[in-house]
Amino acid sequence: MALGKLLASIGAILVVIGLAVSYAPWLISWFGKLPGDIRIEDEQRFIFIPITSMLVVSFVLTLMINIFFRK
Repeated sequence: MALGKLLASIGAILVVIGLAVSYAPWLISWFGKLPGDIRIEDEQRFIFIPITSMLVVSFVLTLMINIFFRK
């Protein structure tokens, strides 16, 4: 039963993220533009390494998981 609730929660979160990307792109426009994100552009290739952005995402997800799954 707990697995079902977890999968339903993950699905709901993915739907909310999808709606935010589709209808409110300004909510995620900061991603990839923080200091510390590496962006290398050449004539033939493009390399993007979002180090700082992924640290922020990891921190927010860790906070959310700790808040929702605390007993």
